Amino acid sequence: MCFFILGIMAYINLFVILFVNFINRPIERLVGLYFENKAKNKLNSMSNMDVIGVTGSYGKTSTKNILYDILNVKYNVFKTPANYNTPYGLMITINEHLDVYNDYFIAEMGACKQGEIKELCDLVHPKYGILTRIGLAHLETFGSEEIIQRTKFELIESLPSDGIGILNGDDEKQLSYNIKNDCKIKWIGIDNHRVDTYAYDLELSYKGTKFKVHFKDLQSDYTFETKLLGRNNIYNILASITLGHELGISIKDLQKAVKMVKPIEHRLSMMKYYDINIIDDAYNSNPMGAKMALEVLNMMPGKHIVVTPGMIEVGTKEAEVNREFGREIAHNVDEVILIGEEKTKPIYNGLMDEGFSKDKIHILNDVMDAFPLMMKLKDNNTYVLLENDLPDSFSEKIRSDKK
Repeated sequence: MCFFILGIMAYINLFVILFVNFINRPIERLVGLYFENKAKNKLNSMSNMDVIGVTGSYGKTSTKNILYDILNVKYNVFKTPANYNTPYGLMITINEHLDVYNDYFIAEMGACKQGEIKELCDLVHPKYGILTRIGLAHLETFGSEEIIQRTKFELIESLPSDGIGILNGDDEKQLSYNIKNDCKIKWIGIDNHRVDTYAYDLELSYKGTKFKVHFKDLQSDYTFETKLLGRNNIYNILASITLGHELGISIKDLQKAVKMVKPIEHRLSMMKYYDINIIDDAYNSNPMGAKMALEVLNMMPGKHIVVTPGMIEVGTKEAEVNREFGREIAHNVDEVILIGEEKTKPIYNGLMDEGFSKDKIHILNDVMDAFPLMMKLKDNNTYVLLENDLPDSFSEKIRSDKK
């Protein structure tokens, strides 16, 4: 009898849950439609403001922030805060923050599956678009590299005929895509000099980067300096100054703005932990970004240490990508601190492939144990690269303990 009553109660609970969901879903849809229509109506009323979309597998937030600093020298600009790159994030930003004095609204656009960038474009109708780089981020949810490529190009395909798309001529996934839109396309690059705007003579140091930029339409070259580190940030700057140039900002103002751009937290930013120099690249990593972060580390004078849990969100290629990461690490560092024995095995194997000394590999299960180990391993001049998705508590300890 007791089991019978328990069974009846279980069915009643299930019915209540299903009934509540049945009632709530239409209400949630109505609420969503209300905020969506409110955002669209507000944008429609702001006829003097243009929207700039920024998407890509990585570099979105950095490019958004750099572009914001550059356009602000001449225009009143608003950008999506933090990682507000979803439909609800954009709706909140539009409804609560945009005002009639804004000339441009920079909308970061994220996606985990096909159609999500198109959905964001249908909401804000961008006139300008920047596609950073196409990589393997969220491969598990996208399903294939081809779908990632098509999804990222949903931004460019959504631009009006009088719009402008900024693309990366060093990215094979962008070069190989057959663009159907007839809007203006401006290409940027570092290795590819057949593009509209390219950087060359890069001088990278721990203080920042100095480089020259060729503008094809001006047939002229100009020197730029930035506090930012790494080739990835040069791509982000190139995309931003190319659009800024198209929007009427003088080269002189572009140079000033680039020089004033501040490093972005967790994206190759520098800080101190006692007498150790920390290169914080602890935001979500990707194969290209990790390689460039190691390049930055390798330029620094002194002992080199990497702290990493490896790369995630690259789907079935996770083991392959992390093993290659291990091979790259082997040629750039003196000591390696791996976080998580099981998940960092591919990195370990990659290090072994290159004959890296086992004595220089340190495997920890708790990331906080890296602090006393770093102090033990440090030299007179030590640089530590924090690579990929380490917890906020790690960076907070560095800030609270730094001397």
